[in-house]
Amino acid sequence: MIETGAPAPDFTLPRDGGDTITLSDLRGKKVVLYFYPKDDTSACTREALDFSEALATFEAAGARVLGVSRDTVRRHDNFRDKHGLDVPLLSDAEDEVCEDYGVWVEKKMYGRSFMGIERSTFLIDADGLVQRIWRKVKVPGHVAEVLSAVKALP
Repeated sequence: MIETGAPAPDFTLPRDGGDTITLSDLRGKKVVLYFYPKDDTSACTREALDFSEALATFEAAGARVLGVSRDTVRRHDNFRDKHGLDVPLLSDAEDEVCEDYGVWVEKKMYGRSFMGIERSTFLIDADGLVQRIWRKVKVPGHVAEVLSAVKALP
């Protein structure tokens, strides 16, 4: 389990649009890395829209915002196009990054247990260290809270 102050596990993942993103290539910038369960579901759509609407403000504060789920790049492309999203969406189809960040967990719904992504956000500083972690995120107000934390970092 990752803790604050620890180095953020590096990764290279494919993103919507067909490119890849490597976390260590973003050193020198703050990174907001948010994990979400599934494209085009109500809470995940709201969260992606909220981050997209605030993207320019995050960038002005020196931060990159990246969304991660297990969905394929093609599904990300459809999700992005359908909702006009601006946030890069990364595909962790093999669950490696989700495992590294401890967000691939057992969940329960309607008396059934299954594995899935726990909605979580990690704020990584310009040196690649995790500065804040939000787990079991509730979407309303979350983006504003993350933006406030980004602005508080040097």
